[in-house]
Amino acid sequence: MGEVVDGLERLVQGRRLSPVQRRIVDYLNGHLPDAVFLSSVELAERAGVSQPSVTRFATALGFAGYPELRHALRPLVVGDAAGRCETRPEGAAPRPHEVIDDEIRNLTAIRDRLANGGNDARSGLPGRIGWLGAALAACEPLPVLGLRVSSGLVTTFAYYARRIHPDVRPLVHGGSELTDGLHAARRAGSEWLLAVVLPRYPAEAVHALEYAAKLGYRTAVLADRAEVPFPADVVLHAPVGERAVCDSHAAPLALAMLLVEAMADAAPLRTRARLEEHGRMTGETGAFLPP
Repeated sequence: MGEVVDGLERLVQGRRLSPVQRRIVDYLNGHLPDAVFLSSVELAERAGVSQPSVTRFATALGFAGYPELRHALRPLVVGDAAGRCETRPEGAAPRPHEVIDDEIRNLTAIRDRLANGGNDARSGLPGRIGWLGAALAACEPLPVLGLRVSSGLVTTFAYYARRIHPDVRPLVHGGSELTDGLHAARRAGSEWLLAVVLPRYPAEAVHALEYAAKLGYRTAVLADRAEVPFPADVVLHAPVGERAVCDSHAAPLALAMLLVEAMADAAPLRTRARLEEHGRMTGETGAFLPP
């Protein structure tokens, strides 16, 4: 435990912390093996501070937000600086139903925003989804960016979106291939880039968004929070599950599927024609087992 405390002290060394922030440090010093798997709300409750105080504490240490601080602290406990998923020390893991409870709360938060939001694209989530869905439905080709952990959600989104949209281009590899894909889509007439950027935020994805803006793209981002530390014209946000060793993305996935639904609603005749064509193709080729 001494090495863990020393690692935490190195993070805060030389920082001017408020009494409230020092209170958070004191709690972490005594409970780090458990604390690195808590959400910001749970940490705030256990340390006896407010949730915004936890966020300000993270930014005071130089992190973009609490999720980044938590990822930096986890290697002190699980011994994995590369960020891979590892078994936690005995007694540190939450009970399985608590992980699901967190996801239920995340999905409930999305549901409440949908139920209470209006159709104004500037302020209401339903309106923003509908407006963005129409914009993406009209965008041909439609490039969709997602690197590292975000690539899985992009692959799922693209799989379904291709059934209703004629040209969806997932960009899930970095380097020159990513640059080529952005250039090719822009030359073909694309005006929008949809990006999934979930914690931890890959620097290459952020650089790609900045480069896309220079190419003339408008950018829409699916992220874990409304205020993101990178450029975006439109942000749709959904919280990630933070209780397990590796984050889970039930709420962002649900939001992505709602965006596909909005794209379908924006072009109903095309959607119907493409779905019927897809049905005929899968039937002729025997793509799926019979029900």
